[in-house]
Amino acid sequence: MRDSSSQAFSNAVHSLAGRRVGPATWAWGWAPAAGGPGPRRGFSSEVKTEDELRVRHLEEENRGIVVLGINRAHGKNSLSLNLIKMLSKAVDALKSDKKVRTIIIRSEVPGIFCAGADLKERAKMNSSEVGPFVSKIRAVINDIANLPVPTIAAIDGLALGGGLELALACDIRVAASSAKMGLVETKLAIIPGGGGTQRLPRAIGISLAKELIFSARVLDGQEAKAVGLISHVLEQNKDGDAAYRKALDLAREFLPQGPVAMRVAKLAINQGMEVDLVTGLAIEEACYAQVRYMPQHMESQRPK
Repeated sequence: MRDSSSQAFSNAVHSLAGRRVGPATWAWGWAPAAGGPGPRRGFSSEVKTEDELRVRHLEEENRGIVVLGINRAHGKNSLSLNLIKMLSKAVDALKSDKKVRTIIIRSEVPGIFCAGADLKERAKMNSSEVGPFVSKIRAVINDIANLPVPTIAAIDGLALGGGLELALACDIRVAASSAKMGLVETKLAIIPGGGGTQRLPRAIGISLAKELIFSARVLDGQEAKAVGLISHVLEQNKDGDAAYRKALDLAREFLPQGPVAMRVAKLAINQGMEVDLVTGLAIEEACYAQVRYMPQHMESQRPK
């Protein structure tokens, strides 16, 4: 039963992914070619092509922006044990890096953001291995949600199950109109296990979240924008990276702001949303006290 369900889900992913095609792009406006030019200035340095996760620290005017590019084409960017390990290692390094200002999570595989857990790998596990496997996915998604800097999910393709849960862990989600998103686990007679039952209601409201999870409905970019699941929807471009370009624009907009203020603002919002208003205001007051006398704040108060 488990194998047949996995195959049915895989077929559905393949069908949805096949609705959009486009050239693979490694960075904005640059695609690898034999003997061709390197990446444009201000974007990134070369990475190992065999890596399933490509970590790029952007340069020059984009310094401070880090891009996590999922590159597991043969598995439709599904979350395998190896990819989870790589994500965990990357996130662990980034959370303590004071030079990081904004993190973008994107796909480097055309038409796919992330198809969720690797069900083929899961089908080979015995019952005692499945629980720890899901726990590892949940843990790395939680680690992404707890990153101290702004995070943006650039959804240029399919984001199903754990793929959407990964995006839900980000502060901001942008998507192409052709993207497909949904928590479809109930089709497999299971429920979302990577935070979807908790983060989706917080993003779009309890009633609508229940409707989407109960029905395993898949939304396109326009529908996702209408329900508040994403902040921005873009018409897909010929390079297939419209959402990524928008994410870069947003990240650049964040760069001039006070770095400590950005981290403290995120902390105040995240903690405040989990408590009543009175407690939330106390959290804001405590957080404000951390930045009130920061040099950058004092500089901004001087007469022009």
